[in-house]
Amino acid sequence: MQIWRSLDDVPGDLGPTAVTIGNFDGVHRGHQAVLSQMVADARARGERAVAMTFDPHPKTVHDPEHPPVLITGLDDKLDFMAATGLDGTIVVPYTLDFAQQTPEEFVLAWLVEGLHATSVVVGQDTKFGRGNAGDVTTLRELGVRYGFDVHVIDDACALSESGRRWSSTWVRELLDDGKLVEAADVLGRPHRLRGTVVDGDKLGRTIGFPTANLEVSGGMIPRHGVYAGWLTVLRPGDGAGATQVADRLPTAISIGYNYTVGVEELRVEGFVIDSSGLDLYGAEVALDLAQWRRPMLDFGSLEALIAALDEDVAWCRGVLQLD
Repeated sequence: MQIWRSLDDVPGDLGPTAVTIGNFDGVHRGHQAVLSQMVADARARGERAVAMTFDPHPKTVHDPEHPPVLITGLDDKLDFMAATGLDGTIVVPYTLDFAQQTPEEFVLAWLVEGLHATSVVVGQDTKFGRGNAGDVTTLRELGVRYGFDVHVIDDACALSESGRRWSSTWVRELLDDGKLVEAADVLGRPHRLRGTVVDGDKLGRTIGFPTANLEVSGGMIPRHGVYAGWLTVLRPGDGAGATQVADRLPTAISIGYNYTVGVEELRVEGFVIDSSGLDLYGAEVALDLAQWRRPMLDFGSLEALIAALDEDVAWCRGVLQLD
């Protein structure tokens, strides 16, 4: 999938396109169904399938004091969107000036002249243009004027097997509750945090549990506690992590505050199971969270903490089917 950061990046020989527009936060199973169907339909019509998304999220610009909690960082969002078969995605830098375009100005500049759209795929509740003045009716009228078809997404694509609508809101609820298995069902994959491994307080190595301390750059922080999951090195740092790129490493993960030793900063840490001498400092890594075990607790002493960590690792081994 090609990624464009402005209309100047769009190749002049792009050809006719089917374009869909959205924030796609989490790229959950509803998004995946819509994007995959759009790709298939575009192929059948001889078009290239293109998505338009925004960075930062529009709500961050319009209400900066109450920015949304995003499920997925931009890099991972683009990776998950690419997996649906899209030919290209344009990441629109969202600004107040951009938001001041009228519906017609937006359609003409971005969809018609910029992306050469011959079809536009939207949801029934789509709003666009200054003050959200444009809707599906507006888009159809502009389609007649500028020569593109409008396809409204069938709501059946957005419904789960339970009848509840797939949604980013649903995913956030589950993550807040520590229901990672259920969240993975809505997402179609485990929830992911991405970040860079940085120096921590190095306590873990002194008690037999050396951890990678993650400075999170993308992904919603879920309920605090201990998790089983997987660590994947996306980009190596200066150490031995270079030999582990793309390997999924079984990991016991803690998210929250280490009350036992009085650490007052939020920490996201991973103890890679059955791996010694692993140097991940400076590496960009992903943590895919499989299952929540327990909240963060004050065990009262290092001895009790070590015993609890032994139990946590044993539980993770079972969840990750290592034995």
